[in-house]
Amino acid sequence: MWINDDVCYQALTARDARFDGQFFVAVVTTGVYCRPVCPARVPRRDNCRFFPSAAAAEAGGYRPCLRCRPELAPGHASVDARRRLARAVAARIDEGGLTDNHLGALAAELGVSDRHLRRTFGDEFGVSPVAYAQTQRLLLAKRLLTDTGLPVTEVALAAGFGSVRRFNALFRQRYRLQPSQLRRLPTSRHQDSLDFQLAYRPPLDWLRLLAFLGQRAIAGVEAVDDGVSRRTVALSRQGQALRGWLAVRPVPGRPLLAVTLSASLARAVPEVLGRLQRLFDLGCQPQEVSVRLGELAEAHPGLRVPGAFDGFEAAVRAVLGQQITVRAACTLAGRVAAALGEPLATPFAGLTHTFPDAERVAESSADTLGELGIIRTRVKAIQVLARACADGDLVLAPGAAVEDTLARLQALPGIGDWTAQYLAMRALGWPDAFPAADYGVLKALGETSPARARERAEAWRPWRAYAVMHLWQSLEKGEEKGE
Repeated sequence: MWINDDVCYQALTARDARFDGQFFVAVVTTGVYCRPVCPARVPRRDNCRFFPSAAAAEAGGYRPCLRCRPELAPGHASVDARRRLARAVAARIDEGGLTDNHLGALAAELGVSDRHLRRTFGDEFGVSPVAYAQTQRLLLAKRLLTDTGLPVTEVALAAGFGSVRRFNALFRQRYRLQPSQLRRLPTSRHQDSLDFQLAYRPPLDWLRLLAFLGQRAIAGVEAVDDGVSRRTVALSRQGQALRGWLAVRPVPGRPLLAVTLSASLARAVPEVLGRLQRLFDLGCQPQEVSVRLGELAEAHPGLRVPGAFDGFEAAVRAVLGQQITVRAACTLAGRVAAALGEPLATPFAGLTHTFPDAERVAESSADTLGELGIIRTRVKAIQVLARACADGDLVLAPGAAVEDTLARLQALPGIGDWTAQYLAMRALGWPDAFPAADYGVLKALGETSPARARERAEAWRPWRAYAVMHLWQSLEKGEEKGE
């Protein structure tokens, strides 16, 4: 779905942040492409060419602006099925999805044919998935060269290039620069950490977002204090286990979040940044949401739907939270992390463990989980859930087929509509999820019938997940309870 070129030029002239990341503008006379919020002088209309993606602009022979840095543009949220598929594929590619897997494997994971994936992606972004992936690797490398002190060899590997020679050649060909030339720009470099920025479309209600996450923080794994979100990280990259920590805080006066990662996560930068974009819902388009929700969103126009840094972790927390308070669920989740997770040294008090992966939980005995205070029915539900995730039968990440995933979830023991819809909101990033049986939703609506709540929520489609957040916020504590 392309935006009219005249609308694009008006947005460029106004430097309208609502369009940041929606399109990119290339200037014929300079050979450079920019974000619509670029602070440079606005070019003449007849010198502008508009593209739906950075990859399409580079395919047209343009190189990225060094001032507005197209690699920092915020992402997208979409509800249309075809656009959701294309953007889910883009998100996987941004996170290195084509580094470890072939396109066919990615298509199979998303439940579509290779041909359909290619066609849908091309219609949305104007280039093939492979061309898009190459551009994203180069933009990530540019970002690492600009923002970190990593050696060029490490930059090439972290960005997904198998050969430093290939990386150098492509960088010179595409950007007309030697990689080392970007090192002349001022950077903040630390031997033990890496610093990045993530952009979003304002407004962003950071304090309420943190309050939601803080109430649900898993002891030893997550912590929220003084306006900063911190957590431990454990993931695998090209068969290598990577563990570390991160911290996220807002940049005063700018629509940016500052991210600090431990240097141990250098090989996983794209995946970690992608997960953070989902966690903080940085692809949200607040204006579209506010228009649909109307009066419901007036009090808090920057309210987001918190995602999940790890879908399996969120699923375990959700199962533990059924029919008990948020605080009690966090206590149990903390015990799971302490008993089954790996110890990790961090510079932050209270962050001591990584959360166990699905394979580790699936292999644990029922007695081990039961000794943590988890009731027998929850133990069984968690073990079956863990096995389904470990075997790849269940994918809890944005881009997974929503209806199929909901059906798979509810076919598991101990998981009903509330848990499935809650995970659709957070783990799948589905903006139209609606847990109609949620205690807080019913209370805020003054209803006792989930069917009646669904009927009233029809007016908020396709942004019902955002309506849920506003309904929870209308209650003083905003706590949800399980089925």
